[in-house]
Amino acid sequence: VQLVESGGGLVQPGGSLRLSCAASGLTFSRYQMSWYRQAPGKEREGVSCISRSDDRSYYADSVKGRFTISSDNAKNTVYMQMNSLRPEDTAVYYCAAGYDSGSFYEPHYAYWGQGIQVTVSS
Repeated sequence: VQLVESGGGLVQPGGSLRLSCAASGLTFSRYQMSWYRQAPGKEREGVSCISRSDDRSYYADSVKGRFTISSDNAKNTVYMQMNSLRPEDTAVYYCAAGYDSGSFYEPHYAYWGQGIQVTVSS
């Protein structure tokens, strides 16, 4: 199984980025797909997830209304559109695939990407 993130980089405050996570080696449509992030000196936190059982998306309060997760099953890819970015969004972002629980409980996630840096700075 491989999860490969792309689309990170440096962006100014108020800008946008779209992260992609291409999955291989698993039955993509059966896994809950999520994005996490880890800022320097902080614990990793769940940002967004898309549940297969109820086809709903869940977001951390800090990103609601700014980030949108979506999934393309034909391409085995999950995306996260990030708008109105803030300096506090600076972190390494990880894609994860796991048990369809509708939660960010990390033990539910069997597979992780290598992470990609997002830096929001002027």
